[in-house]
Amino acid sequence: MTMARTIKLYKVPEAPKLIGMRKMEKKDVKRVHELVSGYLKKFTLHPEFEEDEIAHWMLPREGVIYSFVRENDKGEVTDVCSFYSLPSSILGHDKYNLLKAAYSYWNVATTVPLHELMYDALILAKAEDFDVFNALNVMENEAFLKELKFGIGDGFLQYYLYNWKCPKIEPSGMGLVLL
Repeated sequence: MTMARTIKLYKVPEAPKLIGMRKMEKKDVKRVHELVSGYLKKFTLHPEFEEDEIAHWMLPREGVIYSFVRENDKGEVTDVCSFYSLPSSILGHDKYNLLKAAYSYWNVATTVPLHELMYDALILAKAEDFDVFNALNVMENEAFLKELKFGIGDGFLQYYLYNWKCPKIEPSGMGLVLL
């Protein structure tokens, strides 16, 4: 495939398509805690957060974590998407020295399909100058990976839980990305 064709195939708009998307703020922590905690209960293995932990893990910090909420017309937060930054150094290239990679984190869609929320996450990551957006096949991510043209990676994510007796869990039963 030519570079022009690749760019055309994977191009995303400049602005989010969903109405009411904005950066998460401190005032949103209580509601985001409710959304994320309720969502994670669906999964066999998941963390249980207190509000202050959600604030720590999800409040936006430049170069670390990017979280966005969607408000309805009454000002209520109904959906949340987030991604974290994990840049990589590019060695031996004259022009480029850093690859900015965004990794999907906690995402909860209650009023729109998950693939629509994640499409906006791609747009928001592009607006923050990320070069690539990665997502694991955990939680309900399989619902959007193919539709949004994610390529399948060649690695496997292994979790090691110290001093836990844990049965084999399929990726769809994992409510954990990174802590």
